[in-house]
Amino acid sequence: MARVRYGARTEAEIAASRAKSSQLPDIWSTGVVAVWETDPDVVAAVLPPPLKPAERPLVRANISKVDLPGYPLGAGSVAVAARHGGVDGWYPLVMPMTHERALTGGREVFGEPKKLGEVTVERDGLVVRASLARHGIAFVEVRGAVGGALPLPEPVRKTDFYFKFLPAVDGSGFDADPVLVHCTRNEKVRRLESVTGDVVLRESMYDPVADLPVRRLVEITIGEKTTDQQGRVVERVSAQALLPYLHQRYDDPQQAFDAPPPGSAEGSV
Repeated sequence: MARVRYGARTEAEIAASRAKSSQLPDIWSTGVVAVWETDPDVVAAVLPPPLKPAERPLVRANISKVDLPGYPLGAGSVAVAARHGGVDGWYPLVMPMTHERALTGGREVFGEPKKLGEVTVERDGLVVRASLARHGIAFVEVRGAVGGALPLPEPVRKTDFYFKFLPAVDGSGFDADPVLVHCTRNEKVRRLESVTGDVVLRESMYDPVADLPVRRLVEITIGEKTTDQQGRVVERVSAQALLPYLHQRYDDPQQAFDAPPPGSAEGSV
C-alpha cells in the first residue's frame, strides 16, 4: 500500500526533523530599523499586564529581507519598549511576514503576533525605502539617504515579550490561562550604516500604528545581521487581564468569540 501522507510519522523521521531544525546555519538579513520616541501614555495603554513601560517611550520598526536559501522572506515588526520584572525588552504589536511558513512556528510556538503582509526593502545607491503593508495600506514607511558606516556593535542578547494563548472553543475567552513568553535573540551584525530620513505612519484600521506618533526620531539604520532565538514560558497570566487586549492579535477580533453552532459549516463537515 502506498504511504498515507496524513498518517503518523516514525520516531526516526521526527528525530531527523528536530536535528535538521537545530543545525540551521547563520541566516543573514538586510534590514532597516527606525527607532523613535512617542507619547508615554500611548505606550502604557498598549501593554497588557504584567508588562510595564520601559524608562523611555520608544517604538521600533524593523523591516527586513531574509536570505533563506530558495525561500526569500520579507519580515517586519513594530514594537514598543517594555519591562517585565527586571528584564528590559520589546513588545511587538504586529509582525508582518510575506509567507505562511514564517507565520506558523512564530504564532503557534512562541505566540508572536505574526500576520501575512507585504514587506519592502529597497536601496538605490544611497536612497533607501522600506515599508510594511497590509490590506493595501503601507502603514509604516521609512525613507532616507544612507550616510556613513557605523562601528559594528558587539554581539548582543535582546528580549521580546509575547503572550501565547488559544481562544476558547465556546467563545467565552481562552481555553486556559495565557502564558507570558520571553523570547531571547542573540544578534550579530556584519554591516551597519546610518540613514538620514523620516518615518511615515499611515492610518489603518487593521494596523493602527499611527496611534504611536513620532515625537522625536532617535535613529534610522540599515545593516546586515543574523540572529537565533529561544523562548521560555516565565509565568501564567490572568485571562481576565489579557482579554481586553485580544483585539491586538486579530483583524476581526469578533472571530475569537464566535462559537459555531452544532451542525454549522464551521463546526462540521
